[in-house]
Amino acid sequence: MVPQAGRRQVGWWRDASREQRRTVRFAAVSAVAGLALATGAVTAAGPWDGGQRKAERDLAAAPARHGGARHADGERAPGAAPAVLAPLPKAGKRSADGLAEALEPLLKDSALGSGQAAAVVDATTGERLYGVGQSDAYTPASTIKLATAAAALSAVGPERRIETTVVAAGGDGVVLVGGGDPTLTATGLGDLADATARALKARGTGGKVKLAYDVSRYSGPVLHTIGLNDNIAPVSPLMVNEGRLDDSDRGPADRTAEPAADAARKFAALLREKGVEVDGDPGEGRAEEKAARLASVASPPVSALVERMLTNSDNDIAEALARQTALASGKPASFEGAAQAVTERLAALGLPMPAVHIADGSGLDRADRASAEFLALLLARAAEPGRPALRPVLTGLPVAGFSGTLRDRYPRDAAGRALVRAKTGTLTGVNTLAGTVVTPDGRLLAFAFLASGTTDADAAQKALDRAASALAGAAPPGT
Repeated sequence: MVPQAGRRQVGWWRDASREQRRTVRFAAVSAVAGLALATGAVTAAGPWDGGQRKAERDLAAAPARHGGARHADGERAPGAAPAVLAPLPKAGKRSADGLAEALEPLLKDSALGSGQAAAVVDATTGERLYGVGQSDAYTPASTIKLATAAAALSAVGPERRIETTVVAAGGDGVVLVGGGDPTLTATGLGDLADATARALKARGTGGKVKLAYDVSRYSGPVLHTIGLNDNIAPVSPLMVNEGRLDDSDRGPADRTAEPAADAARKFAALLREKGVEVDGDPGEGRAEEKAARLASVASPPVSALVERMLTNSDNDIAEALARQTALASGKPASFEGAAQAVTERLAALGLPMPAVHIADGSGLDRADRASAEFLALLLARAAEPGRPALRPVLTGLPVAGFSGTLRDRYPRDAAGRALVRAKTGTLTGVNTLAGTVVTPDGRLLAFAFLASGTTDADAAQKALDRAASALAGAAPPGT
């Protein structure tokens, strides 16, 4: 069965003027709702601020971004919109009984299929406020990307960048070495070719070269269990534009079966344009351990990769981040090694693991399992002032009615619009939603809703959105 996730959305770094208008409206709505920033939380946030602060900052300000070396152009000063974390003065508490009264009728909606689980946690105190089937194992679909994000940020750090390099090989050879950056674009590859041509000229070897490409950073099968699919490319440490065969940068698209070889052929063509003669077609090779580096380009920081992955539910970035977690943990960068590394990092965060099974980084594998309690507590961990490195788990969440996979799910003037921030999950028969809301009394709540056996994805999504809106204390959409 082909997953239904990943409808193509308008880019969060494109059409800046329109996005600015939307973000201004978001700031106004948030202000009315009481989303005032706690200065202490921002001061403690530390390195996560190198990320996009999506929806609050770069959603409004950033122009089109390019792969490779130009990613750094997107790092901008904070804007005026309120921050995603808002531990506010409390005007009173919404009781657990009140939450149950609001949620239970909504979670019994027949659109939510044959099985439902829910958990709600006070993100500032960790207090469990509501749960039904909260410890049971469910297929989480793309909400498992929250786990991938937390593990990668813990293992690799939010400021780390992934490099694609070119090194010398013998007298007239060069090797293009994939480091695992799926966001490398043709522009970034062109920058790399330009820098390589200059380096070869400086070394006096710019006439004719033999080109090889190195994909040894990853191991194991390259195909996801769903096979070659428009939701994910073969998992390779060397690819351009996620192996897409069109000009899209998110959502489903036809993919190449040979992302590394295609990237190497494009690189060879770019070298030729720079006046470097490439001898024949590039072949797979291995860079020597101490080979001289000729040139490199870098990805955005991991914080930004996490945010882009969560906002757009990007499967290729998810699998790349899972493998970066494996590499940082001393494990093979394979599906199996990444799953082990992610699991260990999550356990180290003190999260409840009995119902959790990690099979991949993206949630496309139906063998993934998670509980609602696990997902809600993970989000609460990301809100803790003492864990600033995890903050992109929250700042990357799509904003209802404004960004990513929630952009079109909350129509204008719908309840919960801009108040709900959540990661979506959709497979055939599975619909999930996990995120945060701020209540009228100023509480930041983390929640997770999991449904299985659904038969109408659109109806199930609307039911989940009604439940999330009810948490925010608003009249649910459609009522």
